[in-house]
Amino acid sequence: MKVINTIKDLSSELESFRKANKSIGLVPTMGALHAGHESLVKKCVEECDITVVSVFVNPTQFNNVADLQTYPRTFEADVELLTKNNVSIIFAPTVEELYPEKDTRRFNYSPLDTVMEGQFRPGHFNGVCQVVSKLFDFVKPDFAFFGEKDFQQLAIIRKMASELFPSLTIVGCPIVREADGLALSSRNMRLSDQGRKEALTISKTLFASVEYAVKNNLLDTYKFVVDGIAANNNLELEYFEIVDGLTLQKVKSWEDSNYIVGCITVYCGDVRLIDNITYKKN
Repeated sequence: MKVINTIKDLSSELESFRKANKSIGLVPTMGALHAGHESLVKKCVEECDITVVSVFVNPTQFNNVADLQTYPRTFEADVELLTKNNVSIIFAPTVEELYPEKDTRRFNYSPLDTVMEGQFRPGHFNGVCQVVSKLFDFVKPDFAFFGEKDFQQLAIIRKMASELFPSLTIVGCPIVREADGLALSSRNMRLSDQGRKEALTISKTLFASVEYAVKNNLLDTYKFVVDGIAANNNLELEYFEIVDGLTLQKVKSWEDSNYIVGCITVYCGDVRLIDNITYKKN
């Protein structure tokens, strides 16, 4: 495995693999890797000849400076995990390497990027598209792997790839959870022991709502989740939306779509956690 820090060295290394007709897979990450990331890496290693994992905390997708500053960075542990999983290349550029000048590009994938995270984190998805499009340009992968925990992000990246990188296959991978149900997230590292216990309310409420939805209408299911989070005084709901899984637009009835997902964001103290649950997929 090689750790590469420059675009020039990355391109040079990958060119030899392309000439040998090796398939190249990319797993973009911001580091602080956990078992969720590891599942993406394993899938990539399994399906591709060459696996590239980027480790880069992208400043342009943070609309909150404090969140950028406190985002966990565990590069040595990340290298250890990736080495163990037979990754071919770690691409770990500096901010100056990836953004030698300000990126002024604007990406518009409305209405996918204007709801939910797009509403509460203005500019976030534009920053995501900036960095991911750069990685796609530099690596030129055949496959790129993303987790379904970031459900809205995955939908937007699929849209961007279909327009700008039509030969690239985007592979969505299921949410990985702790044994007790908490969705794995790098931000979980910032939870106190008590906060970790409180955060379980999120997944427990979502799982319970799936059972509730079997005999109840969509609006009552929505209220079930909102009330379930509100019952925990240590949590603050930012949003919960029940949406079409493809368009990300709100639905009002279980009959409105064949693919229905509940997407949620909750603050546990100052730690912002996201999760989602599928109610219907035919």
